[in-house]
Amino acid sequence: MSDPDNPDRGKDNWFYDEVNPDLAQLHRVRRLVYSEQTEFQRLEIIDTVSFGICLVLDGRIQSSEKDEFIYHEALVHPAMLAHPSPQVVFIAGGGEGATLREVLNHRTVRRVVMVDIDKKVIDACRHFLHLFHQGSFDDQRVELHFTDARKYLKETTEKFDVMIIDLVEPLKEGPACLLYTKEFYQLVKRRLATNGIVSVQSGASSWTNLYYFTVIVNTLKSVFPIACPYQVYVPSFTDMWGFTAASQTIDASRLSPEEIDRRIAARMLKRPKSYDGLSHLASFTFPKHIRRRLAATRRIATDRAPVFIR
Repeated sequence: MSDPDNPDRGKDNWFYDEVNPDLAQLHRVRRLVYSEQTEFQRLEIIDTVSFGICLVLDGRIQSSEKDEFIYHEALVHPAMLAHPSPQVVFIAGGGEGATLREVLNHRTVRRVVMVDIDKKVIDACRHFLHLFHQGSFDDQRVELHFTDARKYLKETTEKFDVMIIDLVEPLKEGPACLLYTKEFYQLVKRRLATNGIVSVQSGASSWTNLYYFTVIVNTLKSVFPIACPYQVYVPSFTDMWGFTAASQTIDASRLSPEEIDRRIAARMLKRPKSYDGLSHLASFTFPKHIRRRLAATRRIATDRAPVFIR
């Protein structure tokens, strides 16, 4: 893929996706669908041979047409189904609209507040990524705000049953570095209703990037009495991907496969493609070496000392 701003990236119609400074993957590209430098980040939408249409922000694939359902179902449904009756939901980020799509798949939802800092990303996704959002932005239950999520939560007094934090990784020069800190999670906690639960995109959980995942989980544990990490494999990321469900009262990991399947049948408009009771149980089960790293991590990300993805 030709990129005039970076001639070394994507030579001969390949997209160079840096997983970390020591590991990268290449995607053969059919065409560049859209490209723009917004106020906050580099936005690209590309059509790849292996994964179809992909949203790329600051050079990193955020989701792909072929497997986005794995990521978005894992992010949304454990928290939504763990809550007894989620009616008012907050989403931070989630520009593709796929997180919103999955939230709206729950019958109990009557209002969703979605906050994203970058209007140009959402405008592009609304236009080019209909397969992702499937018209969810036009649902009458949705209230969309273009501002910083932390600013919005500081200014509102509203309480939410479920909060979904679907942000880009905390790159040092990116827009989200102060949305992975103890102070931000304390603000989230204040905005949760009684028996509320938050789901946080927590980064790669494989051995190549384990440090950042364990710091995010440990930071959430410093704020919430219950913070349950879990993971799924996302093929377009070539990695296990981590999430955390945190609450003052709800332990999402304790729901049995049978109970998850019962709640899916009773409460969801469409059955998920990837997520069910058995996959729920599996996602909260970590191998021994990761359990040890999670238990040994002491670092807490703060505003004064945030964690950055290299």
